Amino acid sequence: MRHPTLLPALAAALLLAACTAAPAPRPGNVVIADSVRIVDLTHAFDEDTVYWPTDTEGFVLEEVFVGEAEGGYHYEAHRFRAAEHGGTHLDAPVHFAAGAWTADEIPLERLVGPGLVVDVRESVAADRDHLVGVEDLRRWEAVHGRIPAGAVVLLHTGTGAAWPDRAAVLGTDRTGPDAVPHLHFPGLDPAAARWLVEERSVDAVGIDTPSIDRGQSQLFESHRVLFAANVPAFENVAHLDRLPATGFTVVALPMKIRGGSGGPLRIVALLPGE
Repeated sequence: MRHPTLLPALAAALLLAACTAAPAPRPGNVVIADSVRIVDLTHAFDEDTVYWPTDTEGFVLEEVFVGEAEGGYHYEAHRFRAAEHGGTHLDAPVHFAAGAWTADEIPLERLVGPGLVVDVRESVAADRDHLVGVEDLRRWEAVHGRIPAGAVVLLHTGTGAAWPDRAAVLGTDRTGPDAVPHLHFPGLDPAAARWLVEERSVDAVGIDTPSIDRGQSQLFESHRVLFAANVPAFENVAHLDRLPATGFTVVALPMKIRGGSGGPLRIVALLPGE
């Protein structure tokens, strides 16, 4: 573990938050406790959730029972089905690297760590297909300091602000295999992915788009670079505009699917309380 003092401090913060009388959630998916502020970075799963266009079913919630049970009390139960890769979700390294970690094998210390936000919205506004490059990351470092080993790097392209408008998020409202050539959204340059792995030893990379590679990618090289090094990716991360550039901890806990190549993700950021 590259940040041995982080998890005890995080555990203490979570315990304190749990023991504090919980106030009503504020607008914007932010909950305040005495010493920690929790920002939800997760889109809710429902019939509008954006999935990769080759998946034409999306998220399905089926009613099993809703109503009054025989004992006279209210009871609800549902079942759901969905592809692994849609909505706010994890890409496990095995998704593009044979023998790499599956969803259940990723160590927790790779899913919890110091977070930072690299804001490239201005570049994306000028070029929808912008590749977040090493120069973008170095510009961030010139202002905020070196990206630390073990960091969770979150790329803020602004794409998530359009959620759940499929055409705005994906660049097309088409579905099925014919949609893939029409995808247009920004992503991480493979050279920058390699730089984050080899020069900065990050633990995870997240982005507010449907893929860590840009929509036009045919070879998914950034996936392959990251996953060969067992660096997981978080996709369709929400509400990055509610985070500072540094000074927070990311907690990204996916559904623990044995052998899974990914799955639904609940990701939050912990900040000092106001």
